[in-house]
Amino acid sequence: MAIRAVVFDIGETLLDDSREFGAWADWIGIPRHTFSAVLGAITAQGHNNAETFQYFKPGFDLTTERLRREQAGVGERYDEQDLYPDVRPALSALQAMGMWVGVAGNQTARAGQILRSLGLPADLIATSGEWGVAKPDPAFFAKVIEMVPGETGQTVYVGDHRDSDLEPAKAAGLITAFIRRGPWGYLWADDPRTLRLADWRIDSLTELPALIRPSDR
Repeated sequence: MAIRAVVFDIGETLLDDSREFGAWADWIGIPRHTFSAVLGAITAQGHNNAETFQYFKPGFDLTTERLRREQAGVGERYDEQDLYPDVRPALSALQAMGMWVGVAGNQTARAGQILRSLGLPADLIATSGEWGVAKPDPAFFAKVIEMVPGETGQTVYVGDHRDSDLEPAKAAGLITAFIRRGPWGYLWADDPRTLRLADWRIDSLTELPALIRPSDR
């Protein structure tokens, strides 16, 4: 079936999360290297990265602390330097091919506002914070399917996370592309489940236009 749409995860697919994770380490008063090491251990165990905070601050409430950061003037910030360098070229090339391009990931409503302000070459940008449902909940991917024109089997979902991206996207009937970058992308690149779930494995988003050949359209 011809591919008509490509939807991208956000963190570590479009955005390099290094600066935001560093900001969180500074906020809770933990050396950045220590925070990253514990985050890596949490990742390797297959847990949600939000659990990292509990090791340093038991009872840590992420929502409350995010609000406190905003009130202190050191809240969530993204700009051009946080985008991976292949983002604009890849999204632009896909649109030039006639693809519908979407962005949907586990991010705050604030992140959605910031991403839209960057003028990315995308037809629609949405976040879990705006939808009120987060990956890997099947309801998130029901929202993805709802936002995309065309049929489910004509849409590719691109992400770096085996459990939050590949597995639920595949279960929803989407074509899946796994990008090998960020902690999860490297950790699970050759994992048997990743190999089974990913229709494509890529190292750069700029590989996508060649995979979605014009003859497939």
